[in-house]
Amino acid sequence: MKDSWNSTSIIPFTFSSLIFFLFTFDFQDVFGVPTKHLCRLEQRDALLELKKEFKIKKPCFDGLHPTTESWANNSDCCYWDGITCNDKSGEVLELDLSRSCLQSRFHSNSSLFTVQNLRFLTTLDLSYNYFSGQIPSCIENFSHLTTLDLSKNYFSGGIPSSIGNLSQLTFLDLSGNEFVGEMPFFGNMNQLTNLYVDSNDLTGTLPSNMSSLSNLEYFEAWGNAFTGTLPSSLFTIASLTSINLRNNQLNGTLEFGNISSPSTLTVLDISNNNFIGPIPKSISKFINLQDLDLSHLNTQGPVDFSIFTNLKSLQLLNLSHLNTTTTIDLNALFSSHLNSIYSMDLSGNHVSATTKISVADHHPTQLISQLYLSGCGITEFPELLRSQHKMTNLDISNNKIKGQVPGWLWTLPKLIFVDLSNNIFTGFERSTEHGLSLITKPSMQYLVGSNNNFTGKIPSFICALRSLITLDLSDNNLNGSIPPCMGNLKSTLSFLNLRQNRLGGGLPRSIFKSLRSLDVGHNQLVGKLPRSFIRLSALEVLNVENNRINDTFPFWLSSLKKLQVLVLRSNAFHGPIHHASFHTLRIIDLSHNQFSGTLPANYFVNWNAMSSLMATEDRSQEKYMGDSFRYYHDSVVLMNKGLEMELVRILKIYTALDFSENKLEGEIPRSIGLLKELHVLNLSSNAFTGHIPSSMGNLRELESLDVSQNKLSGEIPQELGNLSYLAYMNFSHNQLGGLVPGGTQFRRQNCSSFKDNPGLYGSSLEEVCLDIHAPAPQQHEPPESEEEDREVFSWIAAAIGFGPGIAFGLTIGYILVFYKPDWFMHTFGQLQPSAHEKRLRRKQ
Repeated sequence: MKDSWNSTSIIPFTFSSLIFFLFTFDFQDVFGVPTKHLCRLEQRDALLELKKEFKIKKPCFDGLHPTTESWANNSDCCYWDGITCNDKSGEVLELDLSRSCLQSRFHSNSSLFTVQNLRFLTTLDLSYNYFSGQIPSCIENFSHLTTLDLSKNYFSGGIPSSIGNLSQLTFLDLSGNEFVGEMPFFGNMNQLTNLYVDSNDLTGTLPSNMSSLSNLEYFEAWGNAFTGTLPSSLFTIASLTSINLRNNQLNGTLEFGNISSPSTLTVLDISNNNFIGPIPKSISKFINLQDLDLSHLNTQGPVDFSIFTNLKSLQLLNLSHLNTTTTIDLNALFSSHLNSIYSMDLSGNHVSATTKISVADHHPTQLISQLYLSGCGITEFPELLRSQHKMTNLDISNNKIKGQVPGWLWTLPKLIFVDLSNNIFTGFERSTEHGLSLITKPSMQYLVGSNNNFTGKIPSFICALRSLITLDLSDNNLNGSIPPCMGNLKSTLSFLNLRQNRLGGGLPRSIFKSLRSLDVGHNQLVGKLPRSFIRLSALEVLNVENNRINDTFPFWLSSLKKLQVLVLRSNAFHGPIHHASFHTLRIIDLSHNQFSGTLPANYFVNWNAMSSLMATEDRSQEKYMGDSFRYYHDSVVLMNKGLEMELVRILKIYTALDFSENKLEGEIPRSIGLLKELHVLNLSSNAFTGHIPSSMGNLRELESLDVSQNKLSGEIPQELGNLSYLAYMNFSHNQLGGLVPGGTQFRRQNCSSFKDNPGLYGSSLEEVCLDIHAPAPQQHEPPESEEEDREVFSWIAAAIGFGPGIAFGLTIGYILVFYKPDWFMHTFGQLQPSAHEKRLRRKQ
């Protein structure tokens, strides 16, 4: 992924400048400052100069105001935002520029780091900004720092080992950057309590002698590429309470070392690494553990789950995907007196969930809130959950459960999230004793039942789930129409996915209000798009593909300020594609309809989201479209690089435009070149005429281009040869001619990408179409020569030879070639190709 802002547009700024201004404060004679201004003028002026070095990114993300806006030359700097001074001396002790939307590029190796008299700064916080570049080694000159926070920026390069000389540091946060290389040894930082280097690109092994950080309490290094074994010295640090090393490439067997005294460790997360082997029994000594995540530990054998029974303080236990031969007895775990657990994840293991005693007699000692049993080979709905009246989250997806979803499930009073997807359910149990009428305020917010065998109509009890936010019943066999009673959910329902069913009728006109995503693709819906959709102000995704909707182009949807994905493909839409400014649209698919007419030259002028990244995208905490809790992600099927691909998750920065398989004519609008963030462009199978716009050379992010099956003429723009990400292109079946652009990308295409354009030529074409465009050995008409005669007569001799025999043919051929009897020359000399025929052969 490329940087989400253009570093060339940033005012040059060096980390050297920052340190220079801080170091050059004159702290002598500080008591001579007038009482009305605690801050010295020299300090104020230096900070104002520092302010000039920053560029403020606007609009500021999260609606924050830059800290430096309050910095003015007619006020006391000790009262500025982000500045903390000594109450008596006026010395600046803290510089906090966090969340200020500041951007600049830092540089190392500057002569400005010669000043050595900074004595008082204790806190430097630059977190949540847009700073980039490298951290210089002279950072060590801040010798009194106790807090250094550079997190959530774009710093790169290695972490300077000189940071380890900041012996007074207690808090160091370098997380959420782009640091590379190995993590340096911070051996001199024996006061350090918090160390965060997570979410970078660090490699190598973790320092083996971590025990020298004798006061360390929190260590987070997750989301890197660390390799090697887990240093057992970590677990000898008596003060350590939290270790998070998930999502690395650590390997070998787990070793916790000698744990002599009761450990203070409360959090241990080493999930998603490459550890192999058994879980050490010594884990039972971590008696204060509250959060334990060992998921994706490749145990390769049996697991003794009794080793966890001593961990009475456990609240969150994740043992998913252990690759164990042991079957986990859910009843036994529920009776193991781990009464503090509120969340348990056993997904990806073999779980036995059969109740051995009657439900009426089952009184579990453990009431759990969140239970995840995805992919556990379960064949029956676990009845033991019936008494779990504190249950909020239940995931039993990807199992083999068939039959009806039990009615008692909906009576669990605190249930919020249920995932039933990828099973063999056929319906929802209906029973008066389980009627939802007894529940005045159902708590259910997320119901996912996709990829089952549900039949019949959409069950009406769903309309009683008045808190429902997400409903996904896609990929089933539901029929009938979308029930009007779903209007009961209009104030809460945000994500509705009913695709791949057999639903008919029209789209409801007035039952949706809060929808962010509506996917009803691959059904049998008819009629028109309801004009009431213009009031869906929160709508981000609208997908009605593969239905029978007969309507004109919904240009009026351009008034929806949050619409990002519009898919109308494979319906009966018709008429012109009226001019509309879709400011926020990222993906539009109008393919396989009957749209006609022309597109004006300025058609794409105000399609802003495809032209440049929006202000807040590059700092977005969620990369994919969907709900903020990540329970639901939008998906879409697009033609990309000649293939139909499903984007199971839609990146928020992904862009695509597909107008293929329609009846559009006229020229391709020149304004297409404004869509500089476009990744996929498909205009194939229309009736476009004229030249391919040279402005397409501005589509710097383009990966796939298809303009085949049109009536385009002229040359392929040479500018396309400069698009380094353009991996797929198709110009076939047009009337193009001229020189095919050079460049690596063109030389990597299949010959079929240029088929049926007889006027094309060039070295790029000859490389990809060797069998068709092989050049002739000579470029002009040669005179008659003995060599040509020899070639012709050799061919004749070979033909003769296949009749009476190879030996006889070779003999005759030798005579004819080297002696050339007059009678033979007179009779067969006319078989030589004419000059015109030779030229045709060269062109072919």
